[in-house]
Order: sequence, then structure tokens, then C-alpha cells
Amino acid sequence: MVFFGTDEVTLVIFIGVLAAIVYSLRVLVLMERRVARMDENLEKITLRIATEEAKIEREEREIEKALKIKKKR
Repeated sequence: MVFFGTDEVTLVIFIGVLAAIVYSLRVLVLMERRVARMDENLEKITLRIATEEAKIEREEREIEKALKIKKKR
């Protein structure tokens, strides 16, 4: 059987902890990228909704003007 000394065990534990930290940071970076993409998509959707809403309001004003002109006649 192979037995490790305290130095080897400490070194293995230290390397394992470092590997876990690196992996956690990798996952964190990937999640940050995913959240950034979701944020970009939300901004695009919001912009589309705002432009569509502006179009609808403009059309609504035109219709109201047309109805006021008809009522005056």
C-alpha cells in the first residue's frame, strides 16, 4: 500500500481547492455571458415594443382627427 505524508496530502488538498475555484469561476463567467445575452434580448424586445406602441399611438391620433372632421360636417 502507498501512504502519503502530510506534505503530499496538504498539496493534493490545495490543488483540489484551486481546481474547484477555477471551475467555479469558469461557471460564473459562462453564467454572466448568458445573463448578458438575455439582457440584450430584453432590450431588443423593449425597443420593438416601444416603436410599435409609437406607431399605434400615431395611428390612433390620425383616426381621432378623422373622426372629429366627420363630426363637424
